[in-house]
Amino acid sequence: MLIAARLKSDIQKLKGLLSAEFEIKDLGDAQKILGMEIYKDMLKKKILLSQKSYIQKILSRFGISSAKPLNTPSASNIHLSSAYAPHSEAEKEYMSRVPYASAVGSLMYAMVCTRPDLAHVVSVVSRFMIQHGKKHWQAVKRIFQYLKGTPDVGIGFGSDAECLVSGYSDSYYAGDVDMRRSMTGYVFTLGSSIVSWKATLQSTVTFSTTEAECMALT
Repeated sequence: MLIAARLKSDIQKLKGLLSAEFEIKDLGDAQKILGMEIYKDMLKKKILLSQKSYIQKILSRFGISSAKPLNTPSASNIHLSSAYAPHSEAEKEYMSRVPYASAVGSLMYAMVCTRPDLAHVVSVVSRFMIQHGKKHWQAVKRIFQYLKGTPDVGIGFGSDAECLVSGYSDSYYAGDVDMRRSMTGYVFTLGSSIVSWKATLQSTVTFSTTEAECMALT
């Protein structure tokens, strides 16, 4: 359990109430929760959430630890589609031994918790959970290589003079090669802190970049 409050006295009061009903263990200042490390700069009044240990763990799990780190999560000249699904029996047999779903699930957890920069590419590779070929697997491994080069990246929360909510949206027109649907991406910030993000396919096919942008904004 993670407890946060403006005053330490409120935290101590809550701990007292909990300990009166349950057997609890006080671990002191929060340093880690649900695979996320918590770094605090008390002078600057800032908190950073990172998954460095988790990222190193999944890199080792999927054998990417020794791979070359990359500075982008995807290649701009690669457009994944169902056409890259395995066709020959030999390729189907090979891909059946590839831990594709497990790898994408691991990437998805990082994206949901602390890595908004993975939202688009994870959304793309997750479309091929059932029919995935070698090019799909190469795209997944590239994301791991990007994580290897950026293990310290996380999301920060600071003390802003103006805690205004701002929202930004964008679209990728006809980004889905198979169904010609566009992609919506958005991010919301509270002050300078990112608090919500998503990348997803739009529900219908749009007929222009303007229409795709309007749907994303809506």
